[in-house]
Amino acid sequence: MAAHGDRAGGRGDGGGGGPLSSPRLRHGTPERAGLDADLLAGLVRDVRLLSEGFRPWCSGAVMLAGRGPVIAAEAVCGWAVRYAGYDAAADRGVELPPAARVPMTLDTPFDLASLTKLFTSIAAVQQIERGTLGIDAKVGAYVPEFTAAARHGITVRQLLTHTSGLRPELPLFDAPDLPARLALLRAEAPSSAPGTYLYSDLNMLLLQHVLERLTGRPLDALIREGITRPLGMTATSYGPRTGAAATEDQRRPWGKADRGMLRGEVHDENAWALGGVAGHAGLFAPAHDLAVLCRTLLNGGSYGTARILGPDFVDLMLTAPGLGFRIDQPSFMGELAGHGAAGHTGFTGTSLVLDPTTDTFLVLLANTVHPRRRPADSTPRASAATRLARAVVPLGSL
Repeated sequence: MAAHGDRAGGRGDGGGGGPLSSPRLRHGTPERAGLDADLLAGLVRDVRLLSEGFRPWCSGAVMLAGRGPVIAAEAVCGWAVRYAGYDAAADRGVELPPAARVPMTLDTPFDLASLTKLFTSIAAVQQIERGTLGIDAKVGAYVPEFTAAARHGITVRQLLTHTSGLRPELPLFDAPDLPARLALLRAEAPSSAPGTYLYSDLNMLLLQHVLERLTGRPLDALIREGITRPLGMTATSYGPRTGAAATEDQRRPWGKADRGMLRGEVHDENAWALGGVAGHAGLFAPAHDLAVLCRTLLNGGSYGTARILGPDFVDLMLTAPGLGFRIDQPSFMGELAGHGAAGHTGFTGTSLVLDPTTDTFLVLLANTVHPRRRPADSTPRASAATRLARAVVPLGSL
């Protein structure tokens, strides 16, 4: 199908600010951003094809890319809602009639899945900057009822760098109620020696409880008051969300719960079982809001007149091994990786990459699990990032 609102370059709507403010995002031409127009046009064409074919990579996608304060390319393709369900016998989606489908738009909110971890990490580093949270403090000092973490001396830094040794996930959704789910989390001991890298959702769940105990505020309020509201990211929030891109016809045995077709309800089963607000998943956002977050971090923690972190603490997050962020991962960063690019992916098909060296950013959001989850494939993400990397015009040539 044709894309809705694709462009490389585009309208010039605002931006900038006074001498005490950092530049805000604005739309502009690739040339103004210091990017090659032909290569960006190729990036747009690639994104438009992601929802095509018999087994497309995704039902629909939205992409924003730019350099400095300029959004130089954006594209949207496919459908926010394409399927009524999944037919396990035929191993294919049950397509809605064309009139009942919902087209993807630039403003469609997505279930961010693990991109939520970035917001939890920023909220933690904000407390570290204020001196209220010690980066090498023991988790047990803040939440002693998490007895296994306390007994093994897990630290805040280990949670932020996925070196706590906790296993990747824990089936909290199988416990009968919230108290039983929290009891499982509190008793969970590391499966490998602390200090060893092992990516785990449990790190951000523990960090959520540390932050909530420390501040006396729920995580959704901390993210709203400390990140999204000051940055004007008004479309970013925890669910439920109306108008969101659909995710999965979630049923056993491929899913971990029988919930049916999901739209606007968090896809992650543990986040759902914990009430929808979790440190590792649960946020919804459109692409532009995530571009604002990228721009803020590339600006050293400031956007317009708002400051959410100081430059030194942004550097701490974005310097290997990274705090919350993954650094130089060619599997989804393509040729942007190699000199300090930072980013993350989400299980539902979401991703973002920002590269401080070239001052570029790429947001690619897709509903790859609609109508059901498949083995992860980051090839289109890496290809898009490589397109952007090759489009960078050396500063001396501008």
